[in-house]
Amino acid sequence: MIDVRRISNNRWWHNKKNWMLFGIFLFLIFIRISKGSIYKDFYYFISKPFWPGEFQKEVILKSLNQETLINLRLLKKDNIRLREILSLQQSSTNDNISAAVISRKTGSWWRQIILNKGSNDGVEIGAAVIGPGGLLGRVKNTSLFTSSVTLLTSPESKVGVWVDSIQINGLLVGKGDDYPNLILYSKNADLKVGDFVSSSPASSLLPPNIPIGIVQSIDEPFKSKKMAKISLLAKPQAIDWVQILKIKM
Repeated sequence: MIDVRRISNNRWWHNKKNWMLFGIFLFLIFIRISKGSIYKDFYYFISKPFWPGEFQKEVILKSLNQETLINLRLLKKDNIRLREILSLQQSSTNDNISAAVISRKTGSWWRQIILNKGSNDGVEIGAAVIGPGGLLGRVKNTSLFTSSVTLLTSPESKVGVWVDSIQINGLLVGKGDDYPNLILYSKNADLKVGDFVSSSPASSLLPPNIPIGIVQSIDEPFKSKKMAKISLLAKPQAIDWVQILKIKM
């Protein structure tokens, strides 16, 4: 005779392990159907104690404030620059020619910019070129529709300058970098950092009193002369429009 009790105990639903596996199977199906929402909610609660606190919030807010201030400063600079460009575009007179910079070599040894105005527009070789801030250089050569400008930073550039604070003339010589040399032929000249330099009233190449730059640093006197590095006011690498001053005979 078959033992009915023994067969009944061997049924799968009487096995606890099978029920556990079945429960896990149903749970996985539920997660699949709910697309993991239960898991995400569970993770939400267990990770809550580790969320960024007030300190992290202050750091983030401080960074956002700094970013806003930087953006405002950049917008202010762009606004000033656009005003300068508009002013240069609209300020052509019988003595000035407004021109756009169409090419520049401000990082090379032979520093120059190319303008979109040439001999057909009345540009002459030797004419002074100014931008926002002051003097940039002089016209080296022209074609019918373009002109090439030798910048004050070029080793080819040599112009007479005036230091108003000590009432003395000097020579500004380009070196191929961003800081041309000021040469004063008097080692006893009382030159100081911050002194203002402009084009010389005695110069036969440039109109007088065009702003040029300020004294950045002063070298030790050498024999009968004193030398200094000049920080230029007009920055050719950031200028899009210029004025060409016509030569007056």
